[in-house]
Amino acid sequence: MSTSGDRDARPTFLDKTAWTRSLETPLRKFLRTETGGAAALLAAAVAALIWVNVDASSYDSLWGTKLSIEVGGEGVALDLRHWLNSGLMTFFFFVVGLEARREFDLGELRERRRFALPFLASIGGMAAAVGIYLAFNAGHSSAHGWGIAMSTDTAFALGLLALVGPRFSDRLRAFLLTVAVVDDVLALVVIATVYTDTLRVVPLLAAAAFLGVVLVLRSIPVRVGFVYFVLGVAAWVGLLKSGVEPIVVGLVMGLLVYANPAPRSNLERATRRFREFREQPTADLARVAGIEIRSATSPNERFQQLYHPWTSYVVVPLFALANAGIALDGAFLARAFSSPITLGILLGYVIGKPVGILGGSALATHLSRRRLQPPVGWAAVAGGGTIAGIGFTVSLLVATLAFYGRRLEEAKVGILGAALGAALITWLLFRATARLPRRLRIRALLGTAEPIVDLYIDVDPERDHVRGPLDAPVTLVEYGDFECPYCGQAEPIVRELLRDFGDVSYIWRHLPLSDVHPRAQLAAEAAEAAGEQGAFWEMHDVLLEHQDRLGPNDLAQYAEQLGLDVERFTADLQSHAGAARVAEDVDSADLSGVSGTPTFFINGRRHYGAYDIDTLSAAVRVAGARATVASG
Repeated sequence: MSTSGDRDARPTFLDKTAWTRSLETPLRKFLRTETGGAAALLAAAVAALIWVNVDASSYDSLWGTKLSIEVGGEGVALDLRHWLNSGLMTFFFFVVGLEARREFDLGELRERRRFALPFLASIGGMAAAVGIYLAFNAGHSSAHGWGIAMSTDTAFALGLLALVGPRFSDRLRAFLLTVAVVDDVLALVVIATVYTDTLRVVPLLAAAAFLGVVLVLRSIPVRVGFVYFVLGVAAWVGLLKSGVEPIVVGLVMGLLVYANPAPRSNLERATRRFREFREQPTADLARVAGIEIRSATSPNERFQQLYHPWTSYVVVPLFALANAGIALDGAFLARAFSSPITLGILLGYVIGKPVGILGGSALATHLSRRRLQPPVGWAAVAGGGTIAGIGFTVSLLVATLAFYGRRLEEAKVGILGAALGAALITWLLFRATARLPRRLRIRALLGTAEPIVDLYIDVDPERDHVRGPLDAPVTLVEYGDFECPYCGQAEPIVRELLRDFGDVSYIWRHLPLSDVHPRAQLAAEAAEAAGEQGAFWEMHDVLLEHQDRLGPNDLAQYAEQLGLDVERFTADLQSHAGAARVAEDVDSADLSGVSGTPTFFINGRRHYGAYDIDTLSAAVRVAGARATVASG
C-alpha cells in the first residue's frame, strides 16, 4: 500500500488545461433530451391553441386529411391525426420501452427488489388520480374517461423538473423516470383493453405470431435491425386490424432490447477486426469489422441515440400540435371548469398523483420494514409526486380514444390546467424546502436510503494505493491505463479535485488496455515496482506526464530520477513481479463491469457522465452530503 496525506508536497498542475469530455450515460442523455423536448412540446401546444383560435377550419381540415397505404389491394387508411396517434407515437413508446429496459439492466431496478417501491408509488398515484376522477363522474357516462387521469408525461415532467427542481435532483429525476415508465406501461395495458371497441381474433393472433417470431430471433440471436422493423410493422398492422390500439407494439419491442454493455472480450475482438481491416481495407473485412463494432456496443443505447431525438423533437411535438388545439372563449371556459370531466382530471392529477405517490412509497417502506426506501428524501418524493401531475401526452391520447366533441374539449382543458398547476405547486414546494436548515434540507432532498454499490471489490487500505486521508467520507476510485490519453487528460482534473476537497481519498486501480496500448501493461508493472520502494504515486505522476515514452529504458530513467534502486527496479520489471497485482485489478474491473478507461467510482457508485472538474465536484459534494446524513 502507498499512502500520501501531504497535499503541499504534491506538484501543482496549474499550467495544465482542465479538460471536459462528454461521457454520458443513457439516462443523462435521456434526461437532457427530454428537457429540451419539453420546450418543443410546450411550443407545439401553444401553436395548436393559437392555430385553432385563429382558423379552426384549417386546423380540422389538415388533421382530418385521409392517407392510405395499400399493398396488393390490402392496406391501412387513417386520417393524419390517427397516423400520428397510432403510428408515429409507436416510436415514442418504443423509446419508453428502451428506457424501461435500461433501468432493469443498468439502473436502480437491476436489483429487482427495488422495483417494488416505484411500482407501488406508480400504482398509488394512478389509483388516487383515477379515484378522484370517478368521484366527480360516478353515475355518468363520462366515467368511461377514467383512463385519462392515469399516466405521467415523461417529457414535460422531467423538463419542468429541471427548471423548478432542486440542485441535487439527478436521483429524483431517475426515481420519477421509473415511476413514469411504470405509468406508461400500465396506461398502455388499459388502452389496449378498456379502450378497444371491437376485437377481431384472427388479426390479433397474427400480431401475436409476429411478436413470437421476434422473441425467437432475439434468442438466436439475429442482429439485423431491418428484420425486426418489418416484423414490428406487421405486428402493428395486425393489432390495428384487430381493434387493439397498436402503439403497444412499440413498448414491447423496446422492452426486448438489451442494455447491458458488451464485455471487454468483445471490445478486444472488435479491435482485432479493425486492425485486420486497417492492414487490408477490403469490403469483406469492413463488413466484419462493422458487425464486431456494433456487437461491442449496447443495442439499447444505439437505438436510443437514433430514435430519442426524433421522438422528443418531432413526434411528440407533432402529436401536441395535432391534439392540443382548443377553441377558447369565456363561456366555454366557464362551462369547462364546472364540468366533472375537467375537474376530475385537474384535481386527480394535482391532488391525487402526489398523495398516491407519497402513499405508495410510504407503504412500500413500511411493508419492507425500511429495507426498501425511496432513493431520495421525502420532500423530493413529494416534489416528484406533484410534478407527476403533468399527464399531457398519454392523457391526450386516451382522451381522443374516450371522448369526442365537447367532452374531448373539456378533457383537454383539464389536462392543460393540471400541467400548469402541477408545475406551480412543485416550484412552491421546493422553494419552501430550500428555506430549511442545511442538514435538514439535505436529509429531506437526499434521504438516507443505501444506494446500489457498483464497485464489486471494496477499497482495502492494506492493498489499494490510496492518496489522501484514509478515513475520508468520500472515496474516489479510478480504473486507469497509463498509456490512455483520456486518463492523461483527466489526471490534472483529479489533482484539482483533491486540492479543492480535503476530505476525499483517491485510489488508482490498473486496467491496461493492452489491445490498443501495447506499453500499458509494462507501465502498470513499473508503477508496482516503484510502489515496492514506497514511490508508487511519484511514478504514477511521471508515467501520466510522459505517456508517449513508456519503453523499458524510459522506465529505468524515471526510476533513477526518482532516486529508486534502479537495479532492483529493473529486476522486478524483468521478472514481472507486479503482474499478479495488476491482474487482480483487471479481474476486479471485470467484476465491476468496467471495460474502458478512465472509469470512476464515488463511494462505490459508478460515476456516469462527464468528468470535468465541475461535474466531478458536484458528484463529490452529493456523496459527501449523503455520507454526512448517514453518519448523523
